Amino acid sequence: MIGVFDSGFGGLSVLKPIHDRLPHYSTIYLGDNARAPYGVRSEKEIFEFTLQGVRFLLKKGCPLVVIACNTASAQALRRIQQEILPIEFPDRRVLGVIRPAVEYLAKNNKRVGIFATHAAVESQAYIHELYKLRPEMKVSQIACPGLVDLIEKGEQTSDLADKLVKKCVQKLLIQDPQVDGALLGCTHYPLVSSLFRAHLPTEIHLLIQGDITAVSLASYLERHPELDQQLKKTAERIYFTTNHDDLSGLASVFYGKDILFQQTNI
Repeated sequence: MIGVFDSGFGGLSVLKPIHDRLPHYSTIYLGDNARAPYGVRSEKEIFEFTLQGVRFLLKKGCPLVVIACNTASAQALRRIQQEILPIEFPDRRVLGVIRPAVEYLAKNNKRVGIFATHAAVESQAYIHELYKLRPEMKVSQIACPGLVDLIEKGEQTSDLADKLVKKCVQKLLIQDPQVDGALLGCTHYPLVSSLFRAHLPTEIHLLIQGDITAVSLASYLERHPELDQQLKKTAERIYFTTNHDDLSGLASVFYGKDILFQQTNI
């Protein structure tokens, strides 16, 4: 099975395109809702929490895990790949959402804006990766503090959310009036993509990560048939959360239909 991990609900906006793109592949989703959001936490906490989630999925037998969280991908993925997998799970793979987005941006844009959490912005992960592929790119990062909290509370259509998004867009346009593409660099932000679209100039291409990640994952599996052969393809769907409240209603907003979660501790 393909494991998908996120700090909360946001990863469901990545999981849905994966299901659409690879409908026969079985998946296990884990949302660490009890400790969300990660974007305001320390690098140490983000690494420890992400490692716990990834280990949970690997121990469930997943040959491949996707960290469907920008903050966790920025702060924890490389260490997990370099320090943990070779020792504990040498035959497994863990991927993130930043690299696929970076490859897409480097190929299609010249001046990009990235809306993300404070932790993802502070990590400079997008800037480092983009400059490796295309050093001449102009990259502007805008942190959107508080936006994940509003979305997790189901307040993505509130006036407060609209004002916050408008403020973030204005900051981007001040930093780079000639920006030609804007990435929602947090998997929660697709829930407010209409707000970003409303405040961004029409000529700026708005990019959402879920579809990019799904296309990249399908390509990765084509290039690694030895891994693809290990994946279960019975379209089984399993969902875990670390929160012991009923989350099915809000999760359906991210995924598009009701989801039945199993509670777990990690």
